[in-house]
Amino acid sequence: MFRWKSLTAVVAVAALALTGCSASDTSSSGSGSDTLTLGVIVQNTTFEAANISFANESPYGQAVYDTLLKEDPTGKLLPSLATEWSYNDDNTVLTLTLRDDVKFTDGTAFNADAAAQNLTRFRDGTSPNASFLAALGTATAVGDTTVELTLTQPDPALLHYLSQNAGMQESPAAFGAADVQTNPVGSGPYILDTAKTVVGTSYEFTKNPDYWDPDSVHYDNLSIKVFADSTSMLNAIKGGQVNGAKLADNTNNAEVEAAGYTINPFELDWTGLIIFDRDGSMNPALADVRVRQALNYAIDTKAMLTAVGEGLGTPTTQIFPTTSAAYDEDLDSRYAFDPAEAKKLLAAAGYADGLTLEMPSTSLGNPAVFTLIQQQLKDVGITVNYTDTGTNFIADLLAPKYGVTWMQLQQDADWALINFELTPNASFNPTKYQDPKVDALVATIGTGTEDEADAALKELNAYIVEQAWFAPWYRVQSSYATDAKTTALMQAGNAYPYLWNITPAS
Repeated sequence: MFRWKSLTAVVAVAALALTGCSASDTSSSGSGSDTLTLGVIVQNTTFEAANISFANESPYGQAVYDTLLKEDPTGKLLPSLATEWSYNDDNTVLTLTLRDDVKFTDGTAFNADAAAQNLTRFRDGTSPNASFLAALGTATAVGDTTVELTLTQPDPALLHYLSQNAGMQESPAAFGAADVQTNPVGSGPYILDTAKTVVGTSYEFTKNPDYWDPDSVHYDNLSIKVFADSTSMLNAIKGGQVNGAKLADNTNNAEVEAAGYTINPFELDWTGLIIFDRDGSMNPALADVRVRQALNYAIDTKAMLTAVGEGLGTPTTQIFPTTSAAYDEDLDSRYAFDPAEAKKLLAAAGYADGLTLEMPSTSLGNPAVFTLIQQQLKDVGITVNYTDTGTNFIADLLAPKYGVTWMQLQQDADWALINFELTPNASFNPTKYQDPKVDALVATIGTGTEDEADAALKELNAYIVEQAWFAPWYRVQSSYATDAKTTALMQAGNAYPYLWNITPAS
């Protein structure tokens, strides 16, 4: 099986060493210290656990919900609501042992039945990450503290998913409530103060006084403020209005540092174009691999990195990270900037006179990126018409409303990446595009030996690069800013540090 040993060892209950030392409270009481104010670039889509998002929205969910498992900043699995876990011999049944001392904030006890219901609801929900539980056949309570997950096929990333939104637990008493999207009922470290919250602008939380893991709560209050663009975020930073903030890009890093903030860099994402419409249902031209390859040749990725990425990143033409067995350094030179080759391919595909693409733009991104895409594609005969989607950018992509889009996506561990971007049910394959060769390779990766999986990974990567499912430009440096009062440990595989790893500076 695919790296099962490293992912599925039985873990005994352990103390969660996730605490930080507060400048004002050096005891282990977890009593917290004042207010943590975070700046985010995406408003909350919903608080309903069955449909909740993660990544850029992870701080919202982590404030109010516990997950079945946790991960440390390196991605190592840790206990949470589940204290032990183990698979059967063929990795199709996962058994979780749960804590027996946890209550939701409405007083309802957390138990195996609640966990089973939450898992099934997430699988059947509308979260962009519902595919995380695509392999879940049934979730069954075996007594009060044991839940058994039977899978339709092995899923090497399942434990990882249970540490994210797929593992978030909501009170069954809140299922179907009229206000479930705006008034979450979890067992997490904070409780949303709906009276002080302005939906879409500012979300205010107070510490859960009965939280079962008080040492992981470092602040008495949490405030999450939404900034519609990088300018308003920068102004808030200059005014000292936030303790931590995910920067939309690296354009203002120097000004952020001049304001007394620390830039915490991490290379998580690739950025470039996603070509969703590979079967040409929205635009017939995109069904031709030569057109998709032309999009790769048409963009001067090195110039784009300098102009938009401030030179902070590494050029690439593949979506798998350098840590993956799929990564092939030679593939990074597969599409060198070559406008003449782009024109040649377009002509061969029957578009010598050009073609038009409808694409989305958004204030959440650097305006220069959309201008440069439009200019460089125009140079090879492709006209880009933009629609400003504002803060609905992600929702419109996943609807899906556009065949091609600029995007910045994380480079996950292999199986998670595959199921996030490549499979028919992947969140970022909203057209459900399917290729028999990809399906066969993915099957080998999921069920083969480690050597077979590694070989299939390399072949899969080479194939999607050749078929130009994407037009990556570079792996971008992401930047998280913290003020002098705050320390954050960046999280492997996520756009934001996990909430319990943001602490008062000592």
